[in-house]
Amino acid sequence: MPTLALARNMSALATRKIPSAVGLSARDFVADTGQPSPQAIDTGAGELFRQAGICRSLGSEFVGDVLEAAARQLHHARKTEAVIVSWPGDRAAAALAMRLNGALHAIARRGVLPDLTALYCGDHADFDRAIGEALAKFDDFILQWLRDPTQTNEVGRSAALMAALMVAARQYGMPFELLELGTSCGLNLNLGRYGYDLGGVAVGDPRSSLQIAPEWRGPSPLPAPVEIRSAHGVDLHPLDARDADSCERLLAFIWADQGHRIQRLERALDIAREHPPQIDEAEAIGWIERKLAIPQTSGTCRVVFHSMFRQYLPVPEQARLADLITAVGQTATPERPLAWVSLEWTPTRSEVRLSLTCWPDGEQRVLATCHPYGEWIDWR
Repeated sequence: MPTLALARNMSALATRKIPSAVGLSARDFVADTGQPSPQAIDTGAGELFRQAGICRSLGSEFVGDVLEAAARQLHHARKTEAVIVSWPGDRAAAALAMRLNGALHAIARRGVLPDLTALYCGDHADFDRAIGEALAKFDDFILQWLRDPTQTNEVGRSAALMAALMVAARQYGMPFELLELGTSCGLNLNLGRYGYDLGGVAVGDPRSSLQIAPEWRGPSPLPAPVEIRSAHGVDLHPLDARDADSCERLLAFIWADQGHRIQRLERALDIAREHPPQIDEAEAIGWIERKLAIPQTSGTCRVVFHSMFRQYLPVPEQARLADLITAVGQTATPERPLAWVSLEWTPTRSEVRLSLTCWPDGEQRVLATCHPYGEWIDWR
């Protein structure tokens, strides 16, 4: 386990209080180890075991261990277990495992359970004991985290989004008006304030405190200057980089053993405090419909973009969004073009694709496949 990253993560535990726990001690929890039973595969525990394997494949052994322990100890949190087991939709698309993982990380960061905090600092490896205690004592707290979507606002995805803007910049040669759906804290609205190394191509602000250099696979993108004229976003529950609780929530959703992502987020939050993104609290499709109805300035390319947003929409709403953007795109002109940038899982969740559709010609391209958190980009 990369204890250095974990220790760094725990070095500034939040002081905000959370609800008091029930009177149990860590020794009350037995390490129920082993593989899931056949019955568990169709339950919430089965989903946690499955997501643990995915986390390992994405480079996080620690989160894999956390989720497996949570699956074995889930019976200690009856309310949480009931919500996960009875979830009406796709548990994977809803990222229930990541909501649970974020709640556990939040508890660990606050230092209210010494055994759990010690686990996250790498001081011991009894996952079942520490996770079981957290589930039993903070069932209601975890339940609150399950009710809201994840809020990673992963700034590493800005690299893929910037690469797509470079393609649009070469095509149109115009400044951009950005409109983001599911913007969370708005960190990706500030993508023009970061510096990038995209397969050896430098773009963005070379003096920025945040420099992003994903592993680049495939040919380098063709360079093009990217000028962002304006950037606005929308979220049902936007977070504010100036609010300590919002920042803690974002940090808790970062995998605890990935210190580079934590550092990247902290730098992006610093930039957002200096340059607050413009975010509206609203329902996304109604908001974008209103925004697209406003005439754009001639000589400006309007860009609708989103990353890891579509999975939270019901299928009919996904279709409604696509129909809306397509209909507006069909009215675009060479002087007022429209681009749609999407960084989303495929319907089968087999890969994350970076797609770009440009109007007035309506050409749709898959530019790359990407790591979900932007660690690598496989350019086509």
